[in-house]
Order: sequence, then C-alpha cells, then structure tokens
Amino acid sequence: MPTSSETPDLTPATSSDTASDAGDVLALVAQMEMVAFLRFAGAAADATDPERRLQIAGLAGASLARQERLLARAGEVLGSPEAVLGRYVAFDGAFDEFNSRTHARGWWEELVKGYVGHGVAYDFCRIVAEALDPASREVVVDAIDGELTSESTIVLVDEATNEDEQLASRLALWGRRIVGEALSVVQVLLTDNASLQRLLAQAVAARFAETGDDVPAAPSAWLFGQLTAEHARRMSRVGLAA
Repeated sequence: MPTSSETPDLTPATSSDTASDAGDVLALVAQMEMVAFLRFAGAAADATDPERRLQIAGLAGASLARQERLLARAGEVLGSPEAVLGRYVAFDGAFDEFNSRTHARGWWEELVKGYVGHGVAYDFCRIVAEALDPASREVVVDAIDGELTSESTIVLVDEATNEDEQLASRLALWGRRIVGEALSVVQVLLTDNASLQRLLAQAVAARFAETGDDVPAAPSAWLFGQLTAEHARRMSRVGLAA
C-alpha cells in the first residue's frame, strides 16, 4: 500500500491548460467505464442464474452509456474527435497490471473487485474532478455516482454474503488484498500524469480554503488517507469487513 514517502510531492502549477487537464480526467473515467463494461460482461457470461445474469448485463450496458456521455463532453472540451481519441488511448492499459495481479476466482470475486477495487480509482477521480469546470465536473461525478452506487451490485453481494458466511469471509479477505493493488494504480496515475497532479493540488487547496485549515504540505498523503477511509465505508455497504 502506498505511503506518503512513496507518492509524489504535489504543488499547484503556476499555470495550466485547464481544458487539457479536463480532457485527461474525462478520458480516464471513460477508459474506466470500458474496463467496467468488460468486467460486467465477463461476470454476466459466467453467472449461472438467469436473473443475476440479466442484472449484471444491465450494469454492463449502463457503463457504456456513461462512457458515451464522458467522451461527448471530452469532445466539447478538447475540440476534436482526434484529440479525444488520443487522450482515451493514452490511458489504455492503465489497469492491466492491477488486473494481472488480481485474478478473480469466479464471478463473486469479479464483482467485488470492480465495486471495491476499481472504486478506489473512481474515488480518486471524484476528488480531482473538484478542480474541473462545472460542466465537466458534473459529467464526471454523474458517471462515478452511477458506477459506485449501483443498487444491483450492492444488493447482489450483500444478499449473498448474508446467506453464506464462508463466502463473506473469503470476499472480505479478497477486498483487503485488492485495495493495496488499487492504491498502487492511483499512485502510478499520479506519477505519470502532470495534469492529475495539478488538479489534485488545486482540489485539495480549494477544500482547505473553505475550512480555513492549513493546506497539507503533501496533497498525495492526504489523498491516500481519504481513499483508504472510503474503501472501508464501501466494504461496509456490501456487508464486508475492511
């Protein structure tokens, strides 16, 4: 799990291309929706219960619909389909190492991996989106809320773990394993993308300006504390111990 000494020391840039930074966040979340679509599609194919298969297929379709809205807004911000595609492709493979290190054993683990593991990356995007223009922020937050508050996922996992204590214990251990890997993904995204570093610094500065408290010297350390706390809350929502 990343520590404050392992994350970049972030300070606000003196100037930045706000449209370009917004395009990066929109493209990143759009790429995450594609990852979610593929995950749900695979889980639906593996589901043996027709009713559950239908529920999960619906989640896959919703991910694609959110991706379309994100890419449409990216086009408005960046001004051309070519620019959007370039940003989108730049984030292709961002979750490959995470996926290779967290092979799910069955579709229950696949669902929890997406809801809990990829949820860490969505939480990160929600925080940096606070520094975007209002229209882009709304599209990003709407997509994240649609992905993370899906009642279908919450109900499916919660009901299953309530009925099967052994499954609940296995999924709780699984969740604790994948959160460390997910935090590492966020660390890499920050290290490799100056736009995300700028937006994080701006978002954290704005949050602390509202409270009057001192801005953290290392916004990344504050960020990982927030992500870890939200992970625990998410595990609780599906009836699992963090």
